[in-house]
Amino acid sequence: MKKQFTLLLLFLATISIQAQKTTPIFKDGEAQIVEAFKNPKDWIRHDLWVETTFDTDGDGKLDRMHVSVTRPKQTETEGLKLPIVYESSPYYAGTAGNAPIFWDVKHELGTKPKPRNHAEVKRTGKRPIISNSQIRTWVPRGYIVVHSSSPGTGLSDGSPTVGGDNESLAPKAVIDWLCGRANGYTSRTGNKKVKAYWSTGKVGMTGTSYNGTIPLAAATTGVKGLEAIIPVAPNTSYYHYYRSNGLVRSPGGYLGEDIDVLYDFIHSGGEDMIPNKGYMKDNNNSKKFIRKRDYSNAKVRDTEMANGIDRATGDYNDFWAGRDYLNDMKPMKAALLMSHGFNDWNVMPEHSYRIYKRAKEMGLPTQIYYHQNGHGGPPPMKMMNRWFTRYLHGIQNGVENDAKAWIVRENDDRLQPTSYKDYPNPQAIPVTFYLHPGAPETGNLTTTKSNKKTKETLIDNYSFSGEMLAQAENTNHRLLYLTPTLKEDLHISGLASITVKIASSKPAANLSIWLVSLPWNKGRRTKITDNIITRGWADLQNYKSLRKSEPLKPGKFYEMTFDLQPDDQVIKRGQQIGLMIFSSDNQYTLLPKPGTKLTVDLNGTSISIPVVGGKNAVQKSIK
Repeated sequence: MKKQFTLLLLFLATISIQAQKTTPIFKDGEAQIVEAFKNPKDWIRHDLWVETTFDTDGDGKLDRMHVSVTRPKQTETEGLKLPIVYESSPYYAGTAGNAPIFWDVKHELGTKPKPRNHAEVKRTGKRPIISNSQIRTWVPRGYIVVHSSSPGTGLSDGSPTVGGDNESLAPKAVIDWLCGRANGYTSRTGNKKVKAYWSTGKVGMTGTSYNGTIPLAAATTGVKGLEAIIPVAPNTSYYHYYRSNGLVRSPGGYLGEDIDVLYDFIHSGGEDMIPNKGYMKDNNNSKKFIRKRDYSNAKVRDTEMANGIDRATGDYNDFWAGRDYLNDMKPMKAALLMSHGFNDWNVMPEHSYRIYKRAKEMGLPTQIYYHQNGHGGPPPMKMMNRWFTRYLHGIQNGVENDAKAWIVRENDDRLQPTSYKDYPNPQAIPVTFYLHPGAPETGNLTTTKSNKKTKETLIDNYSFSGEMLAQAENTNHRLLYLTPTLKEDLHISGLASITVKIASSKPAANLSIWLVSLPWNKGRRTKITDNIITRGWADLQNYKSLRKSEPLKPGKFYEMTFDLQPDDQVIKRGQQIGLMIFSSDNQYTLLPKPGTKLTVDLNGTSISIPVVGGKNAVQKSIK
């Protein structure tokens, strides 16, 4: 009897202990901060290496990715299993900073650019803690946070490829390890294995810029266990990042950058030595050993990239197609919450829109958040929390029934977006505007087409910036066409599309298009939405195809249609919408010698602008 009573007490004690186990807490469909998860001193932090399915650094062994883990102590003391928030990056171990040498952009279009020199990253110390990002946000809310350095960076094996297959397969391997399908090791070269016994097998990824590209890259593999991603300002196509409609174009703020420059910028790994099997030769052919970094430079940067980037024509080719994630989306299953800024002129807003649109067409759970600022800017915490709570913890909070689009209006706080049924606004209808002459001053932009055949000419000169040209009252370096002054606000939502009929005095010329709001607002209180509505760039040589440019016959007119960057903006009453056509944009394009003449056939040129309320709204605004 006494023995039975003792067993009963033990049983009750066990139940009591189990009842006191720490678990995540949810309120209003969001994971809450749990007091027992909150103290950083109680977090368990460790690093390991996950084996991939590829070898990209020439040593004959499968590459291993450096991974770090931060988890609540209860995953050890109480056997608690939790879902994972995972961020991967090529930046964690340092970059080349200001050292990378950009391409010289001062040369004629279609000519071979001058060779450029290279810079190397000096890797920061051997840090078991790869990064502290995401940790204070998600660990207290009942998640484990995982980081990894991408191939060829930090203490990860392999070679950076800037969008190559290994940069998709590397995070896939980490997710496979988190789900028990891949091997993790306690060291870079050893055989002692480590398992993710604390993982539920539910993984979400997020990050900004390159760190936002990697979640999409992983999702395109269709890896099981990756339930949701929140990419912020992701680069979804390296062609769209470094080219535009056949034109060699730099990302904003980095004139002369290209994919091989970014390669140099991130290549912080590959310091180990390997036998030189003919990979590299010096004058005496005496190098017996070389660095893995040298192998990667020779194979990836100096061969694959050098043969593929084609700075002479800017054409789309197989090299670029292999680095366009839109082409790889078929296997994707992860729920997608996309975030971007409409005035991000580095990773431009089309990058998120094109993926959101395709994911929606595929029937995946999707939401998109756009703010009015520049590069970066995650969605409000509430949106991210609801997304991960639903798809990682499995709490039925109805997030899939929330509005599809969330837009921060021009004067609102970035954390207070306005909800819409979708993006573009379903009430936006394309309205065609036509050009009426006025050069070298300003012409008119109206919804009525002129019967009079008119041509106007501009002269290329990169010495004048787009901002200067938009403000000039009289100049022969641009053509500018203005709507009447708006008497009511006009809401634009979606992609404006321009059709130009144009002739060049040379076989190749830059073509830059800006849609602006005038008068130009200057001063300390100028907002990013005050002046530039949207922009676009193109190479007329690609009027038939992005894959094959065709030299222009001087004086012959060519017709080309292309989209400008997506936007959602309310143009205030008292402003005029201006269509500006010019040639070289000195912040983005190559800079040939001034003097090229572009002649625009006004009757063959028009712009379609998506306006909420369509033509009726336009007529009401400019009556």
